[in-house]
This record gives sequence, C-alpha cells and structure tokens, in this order.
Amino acid sequence: MASIGAIAGLLFVVALHTVIAAVATRFFRISLDTVWGSAVYAVVFVPMLLVASTLVLTGALGIGGNVGNKTTAVLLVIAIPLTLGFAIDLLWMPDPETVELPEKT
Repeated sequence: MASIGAIAGLLFVVALHTVIAAVATRFFRISLDTVWGSAVYAVVFVPMLLVASTLVLTGALGIGGNVGNKTTAVLLVIAIPLTLGFAIDLLWMPDPETVELPEKT
C-alpha cells in the first residue's frame, strides 16, 4: 500500500515533468525555424531532460514512491508528462509565428 507522501511525491514529479515538457517544446518551436527541426528536438531532447530529472528527483532526493516495475515507472514519469506537455504547447499556447521576439543584434 502506498503512503500519502509517496503518492503526493509522484504527483509532484508528474506535474513538474509536464511543465518541463511544455516549456522545452515551446522553446524549440519558437527558436528553431523549421517544423521538423523543432519536432525532432522535442522528441529527442525532452525525454532526455525528463530522464535526468527523474534520476535527480527520485534517486538523489527520494521524491515519489515505488510504483512496481520499470514499465509503469517510465509510463507514469516520462510518457504521460511528455504527452501532456506536447498537448499543452500545441493546443493551448498561441502559435509561435504570432509571438514577437526581440530584434537580433
């Protein structure tokens, strides 16, 4: 049986990973000129960020609980936040072409 602290820690990790995925995806969409470039960077580098964050949060800091097996852990802590972060950026944020960036010097 999982404790309330372990469940709260797991929800914190999932929420933090969702924010990381949304912000990183947004950064790649705004800073890169091509559609495929931003998609490739988001699919390759965002999961790497989430794995590193998972190692720090659940390993060194001990936040979150034991979810059973590796497949469940990867699904809960990486796949679901990655999907939610992409959805937040694509569906709820304005199009990057409408965002005004400062002039490059």
